[in-house]
Order: sequence, then structure tokens, then C-alpha cells
Amino acid sequence: MRGAARALWRWLVAIVLLRSGALRRRGRPLPGEVDPSERHAGAARGADLAVVVLLLATALLAACFAALFVLEPDTQLLGLALGLALGALAAALIVAGRRLVPQETKVEERPALARPDQLAPAAEQLRAGAEGITRRRLLGAAAGAAGAGIAAAAAIPVAALGPGITDQLSRTPWRAGRRLVDEGGTPVAALEVRTGSFLTAFPEGAQQDDLGAAVVVVRVDPAMLRLPAPRAGWAPEGILAYSKICTHAACAISLYRSPLNPSTESRGPALVCPCHFSTFDVLEAGRVEFGPAGRPLPQLPLAIDAAGVLRAAGSLSDAVGPAWWGDRR
Repeated sequence: MRGAARALWRWLVAIVLLRSGALRRRGRPLPGEVDPSERHAGAARGADLAVVVLLLATALLAACFAALFVLEPDTQLLGLALGLALGALAAALIVAGRRLVPQETKVEERPALARPDQLAPAAEQLRAGAEGITRRRLLGAAAGAAGAGIAAAAAIPVAALGPGITDQLSRTPWRAGRRLVDEGGTPVAALEVRTGSFLTAFPEGAQQDDLGAAVVVVRVDPAMLRLPAPRAGWAPEGILAYSKICTHAACAISLYRSPLNPSTESRGPALVCPCHFSTFDVLEAGRVEFGPAGRPLPQLPLAIDAAGVLRAAGSLSDAVGPAWWGDRR
């Protein structure tokens, strides 16, 4: 009896093993196993959802950038919002490229197509390439929202410049006879400008946030000046004034090089932009001595009135701002 039971058990095991081998050869899952095609479909659905979420995050972050630009133009918040938006867009593209697009490489020798009707199988294969994408409409809508958000984030800063930005930059508040004042509105006396240091001045009564308003005032030994002949009277008592806006990328000039060691005196005093280290020779009409700036700093002609206060003797020698904005005069 026991021998018969053992024989029956062996036959059952053999049948199960043979059956499982046949199923595997046919590509069908065993009972209790997950169909690989279903597993792939589930992964594709998860990738679809991840791409949709990332695209919607891109649109939301781009909208935040646009809102911040209008309501609270803080450069750090703007940079964070735009950076996260571009990062989410990049992540969406990576996930879509690696999980949704079929990653297969097949090589097959094919004869030349003789009849147009032979193109039908190829067209079917191309259509099959998108079968793994289960949320095509949702993906399309999310991609459209992300594209619109990025386009708005790029267009709003450009539109904020306005159609007359070139004319606005070419006009400065400096006029002959206008006094130089400090940030508090106090007139700048010539005696306050000391050799080896510099100060920032503005035109009296003008908006100090005007791009062409701020100038840097320095004093040097008049014997060291190498100004062009037409500017010989622009620096009374060796006092010079130059635009505070760098001609490379419109950064604010906030460094002054005043050599104190005899070994470095040959380099002379210069104004330096801390952003990209453009260096301007104050002795030679703001000439670019070093760095990426494309043209000299605009110079403001100065005069000293009877009260010893500095006044503008005219307008700036050139329009303020980067060289790549072009000649705006």
C-alpha cells in the first residue's frame, strides 16, 4: 500500500514539473506567479503617474516664479522657484525616457520593400511602441501645463523691461550744476573725498534707485591723471566720478584698489566689480584693465562750487549698463 502511494506521489510531481516547464516555454506564468506583462504594465502605470506629478510640479513652481516676480521680487526666492521648476522638468524627462519609452535594441535583416502594403506591419510596430503609456491624455495635459508655466516664467521678466527700456537706460538724471549727495541726501563736499578711499554719490533730488544715478567718487594725485584732452577739466583737485554700474553685467562696483606698497604702485588705483572682477583704471578715463567688461566706465565731469560742494559739470560720458546693450546714445 505504501509502495503504491509513493509511486502515485512521484507521478503527480512529475506531471507538475512537466506542466510548469511547458508553461515557461510558452511564456505563461505558473499558478500563483505574477504575469511579467502585468508586472511591466504596473511599472509603466507607476512611471506615468510619476511623470504627471513632476510635470504638474514644474507648472506650479513656474507659476510661483511668475507670482513672486510680480509680488515679491526677491532674487533668492526667484532663483529657488525657477531652479526647482527646471529640476522637476528634468526629472520628468529622465523618468519618461527610462521608464515609458521602450528600451529595446533589435537588429533584423529585411529585404527592400516592393509594395506599399508591406508598410502596414512597420506602422503597427511603431504604434505598439506607445502601448506602455496608459495615461496619454493626462501626460499630454501635464506636459502642456509645464510648457506654459516655463514659457510664462521666461516671458514675464522680458515683458517687465517694457518697450522703452533702451530709451530709459539712455536717460540719466545727471545734468550740469546738479549737486552730488550721499545716501541721506547730504551734499558731498570735496574735502570729504580722501585719497585711498571712495564713496557713492547720487544726483540731488533724483531717484536713487535709477540705474544711471549712482556714481563712485575717488581722489587721486592730479599729476598721475592720464585723461584724454577733452576731459582735462573733469577731475578738479584729482577728484573723479564714474558710473557705479559695471559695463559687463550691470553689477554694482563696490571695490577700490589703492596700492600702498611700492612694489604694486605701478598698477595704480582702480575700481573693481566683485562679481566677475572687471577692473577699471580710474587714471585713464575708466579704461578696462582686466576682466570681461566690454567698454570703459562712463565718467561724470565734476566741478567744485563756491561752497566747496561737488557738482556735475555735465552728463555722463556714455550710457550706463553692459556693453552688449549696445550704443544707446
